[in-house]
Amino acid sequence: MHYHNITKDDMLNGDGLRVVLWLAGCNHACKNCQNPITWDPNGGLPFDASAKAELFDALAKPYISGITLSGGDPLYPTNRAEVEALLQEIHDRYSQKTIWLYTGYLWEEIQTLPCLPFIDILVDGPFIEEQKDESLHWKGSANQRVIDVKQTLANGIVTLHTT
Repeated sequence: MHYHNITKDDMLNGDGLRVVLWLAGCNHACKNCQNPITWDPNGGLPFDASAKAELFDALAKPYISGITLSGGDPLYPTNRAEVEALLQEIHDRYSQKTIWLYTGYLWEEIQTLPCLPFIDILVDGPFIEEQKDESLHWKGSANQRVIDVKQTLANGIVTLHTT
């Protein structure tokens, strides 16, 4: 798994002050994507022990609300196993912090992935330029959904996150 950046004080990609891990790898090729440099799964830097330590040090700060995984697409097929292991470790070590994940896949395409129980909020769907709306909260285009994963898994129907 490769990454491009670890942002340590983000307020744009989820509730509260967050750490954001920008992963490499995406096959959606959304028109006017904000991060096309992240499409190459071999781009950026290897997510090694040093990067993980940097991420966990940032997450340990008491004023950090949680972590957001974005990219690229954290659920790009070659990322999935490492993302699952990372999310499980974050969930176990920082259970009071929230985990958000942005993906271009639809919930219906990924709803059986074993990483989902570790995620609190999932923003799904590709960015669609023709549906871009800068007034939307936590998403870039109207087709995307901000899903409360815990409620969705418990209820068996997609339940949107309300702010």
